Amino acid sequence: MQGSPRPPWAREHRTGRFGGHPVPGQFRGPGVGAVVAAALFQTIGANRQADRGQVFLTMSPAVYAVLLVGPIALLWRRRYPVTVFAVAAVASLAFATQAPPHWFWTVAPLIALFSLACTGRRTAALISAGTAYGAYLLTFWVFADPIGLREQVRPGLRDTLLLGIALGAAIFLGGVAKIRGEQMAQMMKVRAERERAEQEQNRRQASEERLRIARELHDVIGHHLSLINVQAGVGLHLMDSRPEQAREALSAIKTASSEALREVRSVLGALRTEDEAAPRQPALGLSRLGELTADAGLPVSTKVTGEVRELPAEVDRAAYRIVQEALTNVRRHAGQGATATVSIDYLPTALHLAIRNDTASTPEPPSGSESGTGIAGMRARAQSLGGSLEAGPVSDGFLVSVLLPAVSDGLGGVGAPVGGAGPEVRGEGGVE
Repeated sequence: MQGSPRPPWAREHRTGRFGGHPVPGQFRGPGVGAVVAAALFQTIGANRQADRGQVFLTMSPAVYAVLLVGPIALLWRRRYPVTVFAVAAVASLAFATQAPPHWFWTVAPLIALFSLACTGRRTAALISAGTAYGAYLLTFWVFADPIGLREQVRPGLRDTLLLGIALGAAIFLGGVAKIRGEQMAQMMKVRAERERAEQEQNRRQASEERLRIARELHDVIGHHLSLINVQAGVGLHLMDSRPEQAREALSAIKTASSEALREVRSVLGALRTEDEAAPRQPALGLSRLGELTADAGLPVSTKVTGEVRELPAEVDRAAYRIVQEALTNVRRHAGQGATATVSIDYLPTALHLAIRNDTASTPEPPSGSESGTGIAGMRARAQSLGGSLEAGPVSDGFLVSVLLPAVSDGLGGVGAPVGGAGPEVRGEGGVE
């Protein structure tokens, strides 16, 4: 019938919010194992006493029913703990009036009392245990003669004290189990929060890595395809009139395409699995600036000042990419016969780059030709490292000026951002 309650033994274990695992101290199953154990202990113990002639009743179905009512009631101890303890205690006391004192008939009441204490209802557990113990004393000590109890079933002082200790121990252990369950639930909650934080951090790092790869690919493809486009145009123009120069243009196209493929492989190396071979080419940086300017597709002069030193890897790579993008922009926007000058100044705590187009040309858009590319992409790369970038027209050309922090924090990363407002482009090509 739809909507009818399911029996306790058919209920599934409920799980908490933390990874689908049961949360101790919060959700519990029906505990069928405890029910079966209590039933076996009480029936087997009674049979053994009966075999020795110590049970003063015939072991009839009614006697077995009294022995089993307590264990069966344990199925509902999670929902009605006080009632279940009362039923188990009354049934055990009823059987105890017909047999000498023995521990087996206390199994079901002690389990019920333990479960009551596990719910955190300490006062109810103390009152229930006190009431049951008082009924036991009244039955077997105060009113034993009026109700005609045999001498054999009357407990001695030792048995009476042991029963009181067992009741107190059940309450104590139930309270300890509740505290332990709450601690385990808190630990699982903290662990789940930590796992969520780690997953969020991994997602953020993956997003940052995808952005870095996108920037690297934009720089690589933009630079080399622009060079290939220029050289292809030269080759087509000179193919008939000057075949030797056309051959040089085709050779430059071949070199640029090979370099582009190699750099794309290097950029995508972050996606390499552990069993793949490591890259054989050196990492991109200012140490390879000579290769970059040689393949720029226009005359480039380089000037280096200051004490050359090893830079943090991310600064070194960013400086290379900014120079590469700036030269690409010169090639795209400058007129015929354009030249460029790349100045690198190693300051005590920073690196200054200046890339100047030395030939008058159509001014480059101050924000790049597209959102997120050109000057905007270079500026974003510089700002991501705590640096700054300024770009604009100067006399007879265009200047890109970049200031990057170049102090290691001791952990292989970039130190604090460079203070100040960053480099300023002057009208005469100077930089502050």
